[in-house]
Amino acid sequence: MENKGVTILYVDDEPVNLRIFEINFRKKYHVVTSISGEKGLEKLQENGDIIVVVSDMKMPGMNGIEFIRKARKKFSHVFYFILTGYDITSEIFDALNENIIQKYFRKPFNIKEISEAIDSAVDKL
Repeated sequence: MENKGVTILYVDDEPVNLRIFEINFRKKYHVVTSISGEKGLEKLQENGDIIVVVSDMKMPGMNGIEFIRKARKKFSHVFYFILTGYDITSEIFDALNENIIQKYFRKPFNIKEISEAIDSAVDKL
């Protein structure tokens, strides 16, 4: 199923991860990438079409939850997800309970799991 009307921002500090995510999802969604939380905030500001954000958790400067908390203040209509190579942390757990993020995913990511979660979120619009 193609959903090219959906624009996703993927934030990760590792260029290889940005590329892998883009390659895996570009046939289905319009994918915008960003190398940091700060740059991610800029991309959200520049691109009003972004309705889904998937962010890595561990990044220098600000982690994924810090980035999402900042982004939500200005872009509350966006659906936010965390992607992490680690087990769930208390910070991720709290973000889930506070509805800061919709869901978290583990690396290496499962394309079907992420697509289904994005489609489910977008269906709520």
